[in-house]
Amino acid sequence: MNASPLIFLTEIGLLEVLRQPGVPVLVPDVVLAEVSRLGPNDPAIQAVQCSPWIRVAPTLAIPDAVLVWDLDAGESAVLAVALEQPDSMAILDDQPARRCAQVLNIQTQGTLGLVFLGSGSGDTGSKTRKKDPSSPWAAAKFFIPQEVRTGTSRARSIREGEGD
Repeated sequence: MNASPLIFLTEIGLLEVLRQPGVPVLVPDVVLAEVSRLGPNDPAIQAVQCSPWIRVAPTLAIPDAVLVWDLDAGESAVLAVALEQPDSMAILDDQPARRCAQVLNIQTQGTLGLVFLGSGSGDTGSKTRKKDPSSPWAAAKFFIPQEVRTGTSRARSIREGEGD
């Protein structure tokens, strides 16, 4: 996971939605160093320290296939970790990093996609699905416009990573 999704999901109280039994969330140490510039009391730093399901991954050598994209250090590290972890998903918001991931056949998801899908407004197959009140999404204080919830072409583009 890169810095911006980590910071944003922490700020809106939804970092927990990434938690899945037996599936660690890896944050490269260079990403954590980037977030650490906000100070040791930053909520994102504290969330990583208090969440045993989030693991800090050591910096790997960045493959040439990633280096040629001239991404920032955090994005490059996320992609390097994803390349080492088959069937992983890179959590990135930056469009050039997501394009690089696409070329390298790395699955990606952005913060908006996580919020959209996790809120119950994504591809649920049912307009009558009820939100689980125990879910961390139930307490979220954000609004998803009707046109997004009903799946307009713009919403489909966002879900497919084209509308960032």
